[in-house]
Amino acid sequence: MLTQLALKNMLPRTLFGRSLLIIVMPLIILQVVSTWIFYDRHWDTITRRLSTAIAGDIALTLELLEQSPGVEARTAILDLARRNFQFAITIQPGEIIPRTAVNGNSQIDHFLSRALGEMVRRPFQIDSTEYRERVIVDVQLRDAVMTIVVPGKRLFSTTTYIFIMWMVGTSLVLFAVASIFMRNQVRPIRRLATAADAFGKGRDSAEIEFRPEGAAEVRQAAAAFNLMRTRLRRQIRQRTDMLSGVSHDLRTPITRLKLQLAMLPESPEVHDLKNDIAEMERMIEGYLTFARGEGDEAGTETDLGLLVEDTVAGSRRNGAIIDLHIEGKLVAWLRPVAIKRVIGNLLANAERFGSHIWVRAGRRGDAIEITVDDDGPGIPKTHREDVFRPFYRLEESRNPTTGGTGLGLAIARDLVRGHGGDIVLEDSPHGGLRARLRLPV
Repeated sequence: MLTQLALKNMLPRTLFGRSLLIIVMPLIILQVVSTWIFYDRHWDTITRRLSTAIAGDIALTLELLEQSPGVEARTAILDLARRNFQFAITIQPGEIIPRTAVNGNSQIDHFLSRALGEMVRRPFQIDSTEYRERVIVDVQLRDAVMTIVVPGKRLFSTTTYIFIMWMVGTSLVLFAVASIFMRNQVRPIRRLATAADAFGKGRDSAEIEFRPEGAAEVRQAAAAFNLMRTRLRRQIRQRTDMLSGVSHDLRTPITRLKLQLAMLPESPEVHDLKNDIAEMERMIEGYLTFARGEGDEAGTETDLGLLVEDTVAGSRRNGAIIDLHIEGKLVAWLRPVAIKRVIGNLLANAERFGSHIWVRAGRRGDAIEITVDDDGPGIPKTHREDVFRPFYRLEESRNPTTGGTGLGLAIARDLVRGHGGDIVLEDSPHGGLRARLRLPV
């Protein structure tokens, strides 16, 4: 399980990265395996053949020296070996090969020792510490040591490294081509994600008007999104029109009742009826506001700091005691009337149940955060999500005489989530309740 989790965390998170991994990883594995097989077999084969050729040349030189022992003949044979075999040969009379091990290239030592043992059949010693430049072979003669310096190019082949460089070069070219291709394929998906996010946040503007492009599946998804967007627009427009008609139809009889009550003489019964009608108006307005949601208000780039200041100023005029702190300039794309209503609802709740309110607004990462604290009785943690349900009233901890339809927080969360944000309730450091509102920038 831990291994799977670690492997999952190591994998790329993006579609672009995973697609490249799917394309490139088999290519890398194939090239690594091919390179290893080629390197192993090619190096062994070439080294064995070159070692055999050198051992044969050394054996031939020794045989010629034995057949022609004279000084002039020896000089001619050594010159012949230098010109034809590229050997630099020196003979040291009276010397004996020391029995000291020389660490060199083990693979060259292995093949060259085997070949010399089969062809020369004399004691010898190999020094391949600088095998790229030269290899020194000491052969024991009867009364001397013959030292043969073999140039490195006769034992070392560069074709292996050329092959590796060729494989790496082609891999890089293929990786670059795959990157460009995959980036072009992923770009329409990113544009679709941006359009869906903008539409979900109510930014119904030119940034979500795009043409389907890319692969067939991406075009199909883009076409489905455009169709869904058109249907949602039509449904929102139909709902708004219907609610406008309902609002008009409900207000007409209420207005007639208010006019009729105004013509009656004042009495306790008439006063109660007026209060009932006023309560009915508030309830109807709350229901329609909740059902209407954000309505037809267009989003715009708004200075949220000024919006908060204006809303707090309105609450202060009603007698609320509010400490306000705004951190810097806060600009975001939003529906100003809807967000002002949200902040107003939070301030109204805090004012209703607390005597002092603290409001703070500032940038937190990729979002703007607004907190509203009060010193009231608060809400138990087990009920903090329930209060966001429509028509839910927390009678146990809130005063039942305060009124309300139980829609204020439900409307507030609905409006904020329509902007891509959220509202959560927490414990306030001032002893009451904290409402934390987050809006993406």
